[in-house]
Amino acid sequence: MRLTDYLDKGASLDPAAPCLTMGDVSLSYGDVREQSWRVGRALARSGVRPGDKVAILSGNDPRSFGCVFGISRAGAVWCPVNPRNEAAENTDLLDLFDCTCLLVQESFAPLVSRMLPGLPKLSTVVCLDGSMPGAVPFSDWIDGVGAEPWEETPPDDLVLLVGTGGTTGRPKAVMLSGTNVETMSALTLMSYPFAGRPRYLALAPLTHAAGVLCFPVMTLGGEIVVMPSPDLGEFLALVERRRITHTFLPPTLIYLLLDNPALDTTELSSLQCLWYGAAPMSATKLAEAITRVGPVFGQLFGQSEAPMMISTLSPAEHVRPDGSLALERFSSAGRPTPLTQVAIMSGTGELLPPGERGEIVVRGSLVMPGYYRNPGATAEASAHGWHHTGDIGYLDEDHFLYIVDRAKDMIITGGFNVYSAEVEQALMTHEAVRDCAVIGLPHEKWGEQITAVVQLHAGREAPAVELRAAVKERLGSIKTPKEILIWPDLPRSKIGKVLKTEIRKVLLDND
Repeated sequence: MRLTDYLDKGASLDPAAPCLTMGDVSLSYGDVREQSWRVGRALARSGVRPGDKVAILSGNDPRSFGCVFGISRAGAVWCPVNPRNEAAENTDLLDLFDCTCLLVQESFAPLVSRMLPGLPKLSTVVCLDGSMPGAVPFSDWIDGVGAEPWEETPPDDLVLLVGTGGTTGRPKAVMLSGTNVETMSALTLMSYPFAGRPRYLALAPLTHAAGVLCFPVMTLGGEIVVMPSPDLGEFLALVERRRITHTFLPPTLIYLLLDNPALDTTELSSLQCLWYGAAPMSATKLAEAITRVGPVFGQLFGQSEAPMMISTLSPAEHVRPDGSLALERFSSAGRPTPLTQVAIMSGTGELLPPGERGEIVVRGSLVMPGYYRNPGATAEASAHGWHHTGDIGYLDEDHFLYIVDRAKDMIITGGFNVYSAEVEQALMTHEAVRDCAVIGLPHEKWGEQITAVVQLHAGREAPAVELRAAVKERLGSIKTPKEILIWPDLPRSKIGKVLKTEIRKVLLDND
């Protein structure tokens, strides 16, 4: 399937049904389909050819997301760009993608002005909602372009280029095919509850998980309610007012949601599935969330190279048949999905039996074809015939997958392997802890010293000695942090992930 097929499927069910809504403005499936034909033709008129790369730099916005389908009509490749990135990072990404066209919102004009000198391949810039130097206004760009059915044939199955984080140098570009997106969409529809026509609330950036989850929703003719900014008060109000059935939140936002005084008085009975993922989730906080919101939480585990659905834990799997919480599963990432093979591999390429820890490896039609113009990185990631996730974990006897850490975050202290995620889970059981990060710092005696940085709930106190005692009781002395620091906040990425690299840098600079 091409990306346009998801839109066209929804339009075939009811072209007048709402497709993309923000505030009081709603675009029907017919409206979005008509826009896609016009945008596709305008791209072709601007010189974009099938297989060319087109980037969108925008906040959450219906018109901007609708342009994704115009890019697909032109047979081109969608390159989502995070608007919160710095100019240098976005310049590197667009250059890496070989982008020839950029669709951008006016509010990012200062950012684009800093990017353009480093983008000689960029021949067309279109301002989606106003005017800016060096760009043609959207209304002028599509002026005179027909809205009749039209599309070009792409040269191959590549539909999407996704930039990986550049924390270790120049970022890589993940190639995602139509087959990858189709597999992800099929796994979404078979793994989670969908009763009736869904109403999906997109609070998280449409450039990330919130965007690709739109495709399976569209196949059912569902409505996508777009939030321009992550306001949790407005999020709760929209769930109640719009009778939202599906949404996605990263764990950090779920923690904030639990602190929101409106949570317990908001009508949330319409929710069928609240997806969580993109970072480890505290089992303690998850239990609280299910108790207060309801048994609607569905976990997903994936990465850019194998999007979203390597393993899943459906809402039903969070509870036992008698309705009690299946707490023993809350630390797992669920079971591998039906169309995906998952195994645990040793450092020498051997597949390990249940219970043994090693790198999580994956294969199947969910896995990317490779990294764009980077055969070396592609070969490294696909060694021994499996895609290497970089995550350390194990499969239990019931085939539940447990992720114990990122390989790069494992701490070796006194000759023992300690997984930071395990220590973080223990710290999160303390009622005063809002969030935390555990890292290893160089130590003459131990090799690495386990160090924790903790953010507490507002108005709460927890002495380091008390927190250390809580971890020691659960994990023993070896895995207990030698040092615990209390910070008012933790450095985070543009999508809310805690940045351990920045924490490590601060602590080493202060040493």
